[in-house]
Amino acid sequence: MQNPPQPFENTGHPRRWAILGVLVISLLVVVLDNTILNVALRTLSDPVHGLGASQGELEWAINSYTLVFAGLLFTFGVLGDRLGRKRFLLFGLAMFGLSSLLSAYAQSPGQLIGARALMGLGGAAIMPATLSIISNVFDPRERARAIGIWAGAVGLAVAVGPILGGLLLENFWWGSVFLINVPVVLVGLVAAGIMVPESRDPRPNRIDVVGVLLSVIGLVALSYGIIDGGEHGFGRPLVWVSIIGGLAVLAAFVLWERRIEFPSLDVRLFRVPRFAAPVAVVGLTFFAAMGVMFFSSFYLQLVRGYEPLHTGLLFLPFAAAQLIFAPRSAAMVRRYGAKAVSAVGLTLTALALAVFVFIGAETPIWVLLVSFFVQGVGMANIVAPATESVMSALPREKAGVGSAVSNTIRQVGGALGVAVLGSVLSGVYRDQIAPATGSLPGPARDAVNESISGAYGAAAQLGPAGQGVIGAANDAFVSAMHWASGLSAIVIVVGILVVLRWMPGRAADQAHVQPETVDTPELAPAS
Repeated sequence: MQNPPQPFENTGHPRRWAILGVLVISLLVVVLDNTILNVALRTLSDPVHGLGASQGELEWAINSYTLVFAGLLFTFGVLGDRLGRKRFLLFGLAMFGLSSLLSAYAQSPGQLIGARALMGLGGAAIMPATLSIISNVFDPRERARAIGIWAGAVGLAVAVGPILGGLLLENFWWGSVFLINVPVVLVGLVAAGIMVPESRDPRPNRIDVVGVLLSVIGLVALSYGIIDGGEHGFGRPLVWVSIIGGLAVLAAFVLWERRIEFPSLDVRLFRVPRFAAPVAVVGLTFFAAMGVMFFSSFYLQLVRGYEPLHTGLLFLPFAAAQLIFAPRSAAMVRRYGAKAVSAVGLTLTALALAVFVFIGAETPIWVLLVSFFVQGVGMANIVAPATESVMSALPREKAGVGSAVSNTIRQVGGALGVAVLGSVLSGVYRDQIAPATGSLPGPARDAVNESISGAYGAAAQLGPAGQGVIGAANDAFVSAMHWASGLSAIVIVVGILVVLRWMPGRAADQAHVQPETVDTPELAPAS
């Protein structure tokens, strides 16, 4: 019979679970906003009920946020460690609330794009602060469970966002999808001000100004190239100049960090399997998952004809799986080890994504519901163990750096997944639809060839011939979806190989949770 667990001296904050609740609220508002906006795009394009935004303006309403968010995550993680994590959390919440108010009452697409960029600045301050504060207020032996709850909140927000957005748009004007953030932010500001203790690196080094600037320039350039390529194709010189230039600047950042005495990021950490392997796995997972979520929304709303609210409700199995399994992933890791749990989670995710290869226009909807649930179970057992592994590889005073690196890879991986898988989807769709559009008038042919959304818009103007266009567009889109989902499943298989080859095993996990070793990054490879 197993011996009962021995009591231990808990080094965590006395109010740590209440503090976690405050941090979850702060995180929810950031993740919810981006998913809510997706269901409001059609309304924002309406010149009567919205802002009359063009397709390009709608894309930049999303991407101005992503660009600033990805570009500043690492910098704000470093500065939060040095200047105070609570201070950055409060600053981020205040900026997010103010920019949400500006977004809600924007009078033009340009104003909305600018306000969304400010929201990205606020989000970049909030996200790394939440994880680094968790690392500081929780004992290392409880931290995995806390991060599991944090990861579950992310999954919940991703799935609940479209539902909340659909409810708001059915009952209020488009600005309500941004205005809903303001009271939540106010609650978060008051609660964080009262509950969250201040923490910072007790031995701060000089600010690495050159490293910070190189990281911002490199991440913004790389993110811009990825986003622009996903929108307009990867055949334009500007896209490759931006991507290659961004990678070159990030390479210069790595070289700079290796040679200075007080680096913003100790790049030697990427030789530590406990740090490098989960960072890679998080990036690969969000590459595949965000790309599939992107095209599954179009499939559900156009091919299957569901309204935005109903589409959001169909993602509930994913949210339920995250809520149930992410908080329990820490117990699974203790029992089986992070390597085994992550490998199983990735396998489940790969199977769920591969289901889309076999989905057609008439597939029973319960098949998708089961697939979303399995994907939620899989990702719950990837994100939480991977995040805990990254955070445990660093001392508490450097928690902001670990959080920022993990979240930056997550954000860039997701943007790259939408861009690359979206490009695959668009390319296959255009090849498949071309034979069916030869007899259409020029403007209608161009619209149908561009996207399935354009096909539905053109079909409405073609009268009886429109039904044939819709049928051909649905077939072309489903075929394109099969290719994109197959690629996403292959990416997850690469993640499985990374885990099996480089993720530390159970013995290393158990050794690493000892209090005397948890605060010292080991630079020798773990077995």
